Amino acid sequence: MGGSAPHRVAILVYDGVKLLDVVGPAEVFGEANRLGANYTIVLVSPTGADVTSSIGIRIAVDNVAATEPAPDTFLVAGADLYPRTPVPRDLIEATRTLALRAGRIASICTGAFILGGAGLLDGKRATTHWKVAHELAARCRASRVEPDAIYVRDGTTYTSAGVTAGIDLALALIEEDHGPELTRDVARALVVYLQRSGGQSQFSAPLQGPPPRSPALRRVTDVITANPGGNHSLGELAKHLNVSPRHLTRLFREELSTTPARYVEMIRFDIAKALLDQGHTATQTASLAGFPNYESMRRIFVRELSLSPAAYQRRFKTARRDDEG
Repeated sequence: MGGSAPHRVAILVYDGVKLLDVVGPAEVFGEANRLGANYTIVLVSPTGADVTSSIGIRIAVDNVAATEPAPDTFLVAGADLYPRTPVPRDLIEATRTLALRAGRIASICTGAFILGGAGLLDGKRATTHWKVAHELAARCRASRVEPDAIYVRDGTTYTSAGVTAGIDLALALIEEDHGPELTRDVARALVVYLQRSGGQSQFSAPLQGPPPRSPALRRVTDVITANPGGNHSLGELAKHLNVSPRHLTRLFREELSTTPARYVEMIRFDIAKALLDQGHTATQTASLAGFPNYESMRRIFVRELSLSPAAYQRRFKTARRDDEG
């Protein structure tokens, strides 16, 4: 982009919007400008009126969506409102209007629900915050939701996870425009990772996800959760319901989109994360979470998070630096 015309970044805001969803990416683009990029950042709302953020801070708006010039990048910020309630018609119309003109479109966190409500995720891969990924999948059945991704690109459509993932996404967009060197300088200036290791699993609370619909399968999952170290082979689990292993496998696939063995593994993994968060050693954790040994636990952590159990524990043990008094 260099000395060419400014790259216009339009961010859609509205009452109740998450402030960090707006200012996080905006600050990343602003930092890129200080290092030689040429982004113009504008805030637009459905009516052009100023809005109030989720924490009560007023946000000054630059333009109304209907008259906003074609943005090169169109970002939709998220809010706590729209996983819980339908997206209002004016917000959907503003999103469609800007998306039709934009070179690329992106959502921050639960902004994916607004893109989805506007039909802009149909036939596309997408993500959002891990807590509401299952709700997005239920609402956007024509989309493939990837709940562990920090951000997802599908063509010119981008979606990202929780609020700070908007920073990761903005860095990815800047790298697309300017390459890795400038983007690395932006990340260093903001003291953030250029690319975070692992996915959202490292941030999710243990044992999340919708429970099985059928009482029979719920009995089996309760047995696993109550005694993660027990003998949970396919044959033993099938005996609890007096069904064939094949039938039990089918139940797991239909209701939980996984296999019995993988479910057992992930229950142990979630329990292990909680135990490490509580300060247990890795060896203690492996035993208490039901893993046969430490190495089997370590393999799952590396596969799921690209982190060893010890590295996971260091990352989430405390926000205080070791050299602080």
